[in-house]
Amino acid sequence: MKPSDNARSNATPNEPADRHVAHDGGDRLSPLAPELAPNQVADLIAMIKEVADKLAGDQPSRGDLKLLSRALRELRYAFKIFSPYRSRRKVTVFGSARTQPDEPAYQQAIDFGKAMADLKWLVVTGAASGIMEAGHRGAGRENSMGINIMLPFEQSANPVIAGDPKLVNMKYFFTRKLLFVKECDAVCLLPGGFGTLDEGLEVLTLLQTGKRDMVPVVMLDEPGGTYWKDFQTYVETRLLARKLISPEDLALYQITDHVPTAVDTVINFYRVYHSMRYVNNQLVFRLQARPSDALLAEINEQFASIVTEGQFTLSGPLPVEEDETELAKFTRLVFRFNRRSLGRLRMLIDFLNERVELP
Repeated sequence: MKPSDNARSNATPNEPADRHVAHDGGDRLSPLAPELAPNQVADLIAMIKEVADKLAGDQPSRGDLKLLSRALRELRYAFKIFSPYRSRRKVTVFGSARTQPDEPAYQQAIDFGKAMADLKWLVVTGAASGIMEAGHRGAGRENSMGINIMLPFEQSANPVIAGDPKLVNMKYFFTRKLLFVKECDAVCLLPGGFGTLDEGLEVLTLLQTGKRDMVPVVMLDEPGGTYWKDFQTYVETRLLARKLISPEDLALYQITDHVPTAVDTVINFYRVYHSMRYVNNQLVFRLQARPSDALLAEINEQFASIVTEGQFTLSGPLPVEEDETELAKFTRLVFRFNRRSLGRLRMLIDFLNERVELP
C-alpha cells in the first residue's frame, strides 16, 4: 500500500528515481502529514500527469486502465470528503456486518461509539449493518463517517449514515482499507469474519513495519467473550512461540471486554503524546508536556536500544516545522530511531503517557 522510503529502490531500470520524494517520512499513512507548499503541490500533480502520459506507451490492457482510473477517482473524492475533518480525531471501528442488534457485541459497539462521540471524536466505519451500524448508532449521524464498499449483497449503507455527505462509496477494498487506516487516529476491532481479521492484521502489519504512524489499537470483545482472547492464544502459541514475531510486537494492541477500558486505551494514548514525524534521519515526537531532566535521563537509559546514534533530546519546533504554527506549542522529543523496533516505540509512547506530568 505504501511506497518505499528509498525511492531509487522502486525505480525501473530505465527510469530515474522520484527526485521529489521527501526523506522525512512524508509517505507514511497519517492524517497529520505536513502541508505542502504550492510549488510542491504543482510538482506532485505534474508527476501524476507524467505517469498517466507514460501509460499510453505501455500499451496497458483495458482492465488495467479501468482499475487505475477508478482507484484514482475514488481516492481523490475520498480525500476531498475527509479534508474538512482532518483536524478532528477519528476512531475507525471494524466488526462484522452480520452481528444482530440483540447480540452483546452490537451493544458494545453502540456504547463505544457513544463514548467516543461524547469526547468529540468522529466514528468511522464501513457504513454497513451489524457492528458498523451499531458504532454509528452510538455516535449519531453528526459524529459518524462511513466508507462503504459496493457489493451485490449485505453492504448497503446503514440508515444512520445513508445519504450523509460524510459517506464515501468505494468499489475496491484496497482503496477503502487505505482510507480506513490513513484517516484514523485510533482503531477499535470487535468480533467479525474474514474482513475484520484482514483489516485488523493489516493495521498491525503497517504499525509493525513503520508504514503507519503509531496509533492505539484496541480489540473489544463482548462482555465475558473469548473471541480476542482466542486470537491472543493463537498469536502467542503459533507466532510468538515460533519467533515469527517479537515479544515487543504484542505492545501494538490491547484486548479488553470492557468499553470504558477501550475508551481509556484510546484517550490515554494522546494524554502526553500528540503526533510524530520524520525530519531527515530523526524521529520527532510532539509532546503536550515537557519531560523532566530526570525522566529524560531515564528514557535515555531504558530505550537506548532503539537509537542508532546519539541520545534522546528535547527541543522546540525544528526549522522545517516553522509553517506548522498550530503545532508550535508542543515540546519535541528528538532521536535517531532505528526504524525496526516499532513495538518498543509504542512502549516509549506508553512510558511518556504514564510518567510525564501535565501542567
